[in-house]
Amino acid sequence: MPGIVHVVDDDASYLSAIQQLLEASGYRVATYASAQQLLDRQPDDSKGCILLDVRMPGISGLELQSRLTERGSKLPIIFLTAYPDVSITVKAIKAGADDFLIKPVGSEDLLSAISRAITRHRNVRALDGELEALRSRLSTLTSRQRQVFEIIVQGKTNKLAARELGSTERTVKAHRSAIMDKLQVQSVVDLVRIAERLGVLGDKDEPNAIG
Repeated sequence: MPGIVHVVDDDASYLSAIQQLLEASGYRVATYASAQQLLDRQPDDSKGCILLDVRMPGISGLELQSRLTERGSKLPIIFLTAYPDVSITVKAIKAGADDFLIKPVGSEDLLSAISRAITRHRNVRALDGELEALRSRLSTLTSRQRQVFEIIVQGKTNKLAARELGSTERTVKAHRSAIMDKLQVQSVVDLVRIAERLGVLGDKDEPNAIG
């Protein structure tokens, strides 16, 4: 399934029309007559997106966006409004909105915006999952292995690493082998890439061949 589209709008006829369009296009749809309804139901943010009206009684679209952010929701938000306002558009985009569409919006434009938002969300979640897996593997290193890891990703030789740690080259090589096994990589280059992705790569010294 392409994902769940959560539609928040106080106009019942508009909700019905949007639901018919999206379901005909293969989406599952959840509709809410107010922002509070969506907050009360706490939708799963693992997939899909939110179509959100800007002006509604009670909690406005921008206020809902802020509350969802506070709750840690990562569902992409596409704003819909019949009253374009540059300042509101800027606020919404700065706060992380995926798109801002003006009613009436054409079916193709709406479906394209939804597809882009869901695809981006899926890609971000995939990257987050990869990073979490890398962090999990990194956490399995012993304190000494972590020290060796942080030294060798700076391009230092085994000899320099051993000297810095007050150890021997043979011991450093053994640690490096164990580190590669735990992190499931085949080369120091792969270790450096992991360090860069996780933000644990310090300032590099002049590059040296790792022996």
